[in-house]
Amino acid sequence: MIKVIIADDEERICQLTKALIDWDSLGMEISGIAHNGLEATELVKLHAPQILITDIRMPGCNGLDLIQNVKRMIPNLEIIIISGYAHFEYAQNAIKYGVGNYLLKPINKSELNSTLEKLKKKIEDRQEAQEKTKRLVEQNKKDVSKLQRALVEQLMEQKEVELSYDILKNEYGLYFKPGIFQAFWIKVDEYMENLSKSGLTIVIDKISSLLESTIRPKCLELLAGQGHACCVGILNYERRSREEIRRLLKDCLNQLNAQRDIFGQVTFSMALGCEVKAPEYIGASMAEAGVMIQERLVKGTGRVLDRMPEPSAIHEQNFLEKYLRRIKHSIEIMSPDEADDVVEDLRASVEKTRDVRGSEILELVYSCGILFLSQIEMQERTQAGLDFRERCEQCASQDRLFGQLKALQNEHITKIRQKHESDAERPIRLAKQYIQNHFSEQITQEEVSEFVGLSTAYFSVQFKKAEGEGFAKYLIRVRIEQAKILLRESNYSISDICKKVGYNDLKHFTHTFEKTTGVKPSVYRKLYG
Repeated sequence: MIKVIIADDEERICQLTKALIDWDSLGMEISGIAHNGLEATELVKLHAPQILITDIRMPGCNGLDLIQNVKRMIPNLEIIIISGYAHFEYAQNAIKYGVGNYLLKPINKSELNSTLEKLKKKIEDRQEAQEKTKRLVEQNKKDVSKLQRALVEQLMEQKEVELSYDILKNEYGLYFKPGIFQAFWIKVDEYMENLSKSGLTIVIDKISSLLESTIRPKCLELLAGQGHACCVGILNYERRSREEIRRLLKDCLNQLNAQRDIFGQVTFSMALGCEVKAPEYIGASMAEAGVMIQERLVKGTGRVLDRMPEPSAIHEQNFLEKYLRRIKHSIEIMSPDEADDVVEDLRASVEKTRDVRGSEILELVYSCGILFLSQIEMQERTQAGLDFRERCEQCASQDRLFGQLKALQNEHITKIRQKHESDAERPIRLAKQYIQNHFSEQITQEEVSEFVGLSTAYFSVQFKKAEGEGFAKYLIRVRIEQAKILLRESNYSISDICKKVGYNDLKHFTHTFEKTTGVKPSVYRKLYG
């Protein structure tokens, strides 16, 4: 409802004004009635109305003074002046204060109603414009936030991004100033076993909030974004603030680690990239922070990592060639145990390499995993590689990292072995189905082996290995079992049953039946038919 206040020193005029209009139908309500300017000022302060209807002359504070006072409080307050002819010059002065609505006494109902409708539309249009502006501002904030997140992602992925003070301001809404620029990377580890996806989001949001409340007030500018299981960004601060910023960052990390139990036993680590002096070099600082965060594999979690070690001689050791040669054999013989030994030997060799960097170990293990996947037949190899990369990046120790490689090998070698065993059994299943469908015919082992695609000799060996008896004995057993069913459940003659189960010679059938069951067909029928 639009709130209205009426101010006039004559009670009769106030009540008349109130009674003339159907306020509800206009979507308005009378919030108060004042009889002098001071009362009107207090009511405006109390109710914050959208419309004030006031006499131009009142005791204590005349209409012009009232207009000045209330306009200072509510600049958009719409005012209707009620004036007699003798006071018309006051109404003209009121126009100077932005008041263009005045009515002459005695008040005319239709004029007042028309004026109120006009003001209602003006107020609603203004409110709609304000809401539109508010939405645009919010949308602009969202758009800017989206652009800032995209910038963080590009920097994390080490994509080439052109940056300058003007670009950061005009395109990303970031007001970086001359000083120090430094990338940071806060990593959450061990979350897969302890957090759901929504739980991880809560933890990352907590990190962002902590940085906003602790670090931003001491920075010239702060850009923070979220990667997968990490919070990443750029600090911009004055050189004199370097030690304070570093201390605050350590405090943030200590706070996070102190709350590990709340977060589900996850671990936190922080890496800082090199300090640079211009926006153009922010990418280099981010790249270094990305490498530095992997040092937790060597130095442990729960600390600030900020000293980039020199590259080691790990690339000179031909570890990948040795791994590939040995893992091929493990795949060929389908041995997860041997594959585990390959990983253990790889790890022992890495440990003997001096000053190896965490990022080098990560890339070595990841490369071994990709080499392994390249040696096996599988669908969605690319996705399997991406999943393996994600699992590796969540490892906070070398134990877990090499354990991921073992797990990858074990999973797929076991599948290969199971498939191989299943493939070996398939021809036997097909042969048994064929026998069940054709036992009444004069089938031979050669015929069945050809049907399943194996040589007769190999089929014979595999069939006996799977069933514990040779093809001929199995066929006899199937035929006799069918004969027993027919003897029990049908009225066929024994001669007919003989033919139906694949025998052309009744005497041979009878002999075989008696040898298998211990009784002749006729006796079996008498006993069980």
